[in-house]
Amino acid sequence: MKKIFLKKGALEISFGWLFAIIIGGVVIFSAIFLSSKITDSSDEIVSAEIGKEINILLNPLETSFETAQTTSIVLTTETRINNLCSDGTPFGKQSLRIDQKRLNEWTNTDIKTNSYSKYIFSKDQTEGKKFYIFSKPFNFPFKVADLIYLTSAEEFYCFKNAPDSVKKEISELDQENLILENCTDEHIKICFSGNNCDVNVKYREGYLEKDNEKIYFENVGESDALMYGAIFADKDIYECQVKRLMMRLEELCYIYYNKEIANNKVGCEGSVSTELIQLKVLAGNFENSSGIKSIGLVAEDVEKKNRIGRCSLW
Repeated sequence: MKKIFLKKGALEISFGWLFAIIIGGVVIFSAIFLSSKITDSSDEIVSAEIGKEINILLNPLETSFETAQTTSIVLTTETRINNLCSDGTPFGKQSLRIDQKRLNEWTNTDIKTNSYSKYIFSKDQTEGKKFYIFSKPFNFPFKVADLIYLTSAEEFYCFKNAPDSVKKEISELDQENLILENCTDEHIKICFSGNNCDVNVKYREGYLEKDNEKIYFENVGESDALMYGAIFADKDIYECQVKRLMMRLEELCYIYYNKEIANNKVGCEGSVSTELIQLKVLAGNFENSSGIKSIGLVAEDVEKKNRIGRCSLW
């Protein structure tokens, strides 16, 4: 058998052994590469499945009921839920991307589950094994959508000096990570008076201060749906979701306007058409939450006129 002779003093290796070493290296590299691909594929499958399961669990929360509803999600592995919102036409898109921790490192996949009718208010990234979700209908003035609030069971929100309506609702939700009073340093403090909390809510003024930024909300009636969204969501998520809601409101105004025209033809005269067109235009021109109050004022006028009209539109 031929031999390959290296420099003097170097190890003498037969050609057969050198060939075996090279082939062995290729096989090992291929196995590692294939294993990595299989693992990545498995991560993507798991991410997609969990995303779909979360969407399925959210469906019962989208109801016609006028009260808040809550549920929880428990996973076996440390999980990160990435909330991705886009406000492109016609109604924007709600996306979730799921990462899980494996060998003390987070997996990264590009698999997303998308929805065009869900509105999830949360941090950009929410981590844990257990997650709480509750929802509330958003009426502006008619029902626009159900808003969904997602938090980790590892994060506790403590409400201080909240209005009676908020206290009642938090109490009825009976969600373990939402606390009334008795705040500790480990809690995320939401204060309705004072300025030394993580979130300072100016309830009557219609805005809150968080991370040195103002986020505006407005409620028609006593819903507080947008207020909760502003509390639990990062600002970019909140602004994107409200933009999507205004896009939906714009279309609903057009539908109710046509409904009133049809009612008028059968002798059921209404008087909301002018305000509906005004509301539609304002919703269509919406840019950010600082303009939500002016839209809310028109929405209240629409609600009052619809209530006293001969034929209610909703």
